[in-house]
Amino acid sequence: MRVEYDYDTCIGMFQCVAEWDAFERDEDAGKAVLADSEETESDVFVREVPDDAELDAKFAARSCPVDAITIYDEDGEQLIP
Repeated sequence: MRVEYDYDTCIGMFQCVAEWDAFERDEDAGKAVLADSEETESDVFVREVPDDAELDAKFAARSCPVDAITIYDEDGEQLIP
């Protein structure tokens, strides 16, 4: 499973931070940060989701009010949103 996070879309509600510890608060920028991720496009960050964190990652994506977090399965199929 893979998570894709659009930093530019984030509005800093930090609901994802409460759901999955891979997201951290950046109070200076007013946005969340996806730890241990790689920037694949401008302001788009990607990382693999550990097996034991799949549920947390899904909750983080579902909790985002602006759909800045996308979850993909192993085959690259979009699961959330």
